Amino acid sequence: MFGVYFSLVRFSHTLFAMPFALLGGLMALSLNLQQAVPVYPRVFDLVGILLCMVFVRNAAMGFNRYADRELDARNPRTSNRHLPAGIISASNVLLFVFFNSVGFVLSTFLFLPNIFPLIVSVPLLLFIFGYSYAKRWTVSAHLWLGMVLMCAPIGAWIVIRPFFEPFPVAPMLLGLAVMFWATGFDLIYACQDADVDADQGLYSVPGRYGVSTAFFVSIVCHIISVILFASIPIFYPLFSYIFEMGVIIVALILVIEHIIATPPKKEQLNLIKINIAFFQMNVIVSIGLLIVGVLDMIF
Repeated sequence: MFGVYFSLVRFSHTLFAMPFALLGGLMALSLNLQQAVPVYPRVFDLVGILLCMVFVRNAAMGFNRYADRELDARNPRTSNRHLPAGIISASNVLLFVFFNSVGFVLSTFLFLPNIFPLIVSVPLLLFIFGYSYAKRWTVSAHLWLGMVLMCAPIGAWIVIRPFFEPFPVAPMLLGLAVMFWATGFDLIYACQDADVDADQGLYSVPGRYGVSTAFFVSIVCHIISVILFASIPIFYPLFSYIFEMGVIIVALILVIEHIIATPPKKEQLNLIKINIAFFQMNVIVSIGLLIVGVLDMIF
């Protein structure tokens, strides 16, 4: 039964946001250890970050599947998903969302006396759930998803380093870089459903403005994300040439992603190539930047 729910929420896709949450938390932790009076990490904080990431993503993905169940049923690519296929009932998915939402909120108690995560937990859940309906009324739905993933590194930083003086520029740059990176790959992924989205009157960029426009906007988003990633060492003293070399590699990976995913003129999209570009390339980006970031902070 657990395997069914893991496949419902594509648990493997946690690899997009989790590495950046860990990177944001480790960046804050490393700065704390560099202070004149070192501030050592609390086990509760580290466990809480992991639990929050798992619970909030399960809740978000489960709610997205629930919200899109009728749209998915009318889409040949998604008609075999759990809800349209009748593998799981809508009521059970809502229960799954409820329990994971409660788990997320309760996990923020591990951060006390830092009360900020608890205060923002419910508004954050509502914002994340709002993404599931965004494509019904705005083409900024892709950016909305990017903003959701942006919260991971910023939230982890605030858990470990809960003060805003001086203003935490480094995690904000990391969050914005993640936002544009995620927006870019979601635009590519959405190209699979361009015709179906257009037929259903949805506001995805490929459905409204075409695949070529979506790929162009995706390229712009990824260029911005690389610039933002590359600027982090300016404001974070523990990053140096190792992280910058990692960013160069990330830029090359994103170029490869676009080469793989972009169809030749007058040819149909290759869904296999889209999925390779969407999942494999971007997992390399997230895990790769976590690794080079950790190496740079150590050496």
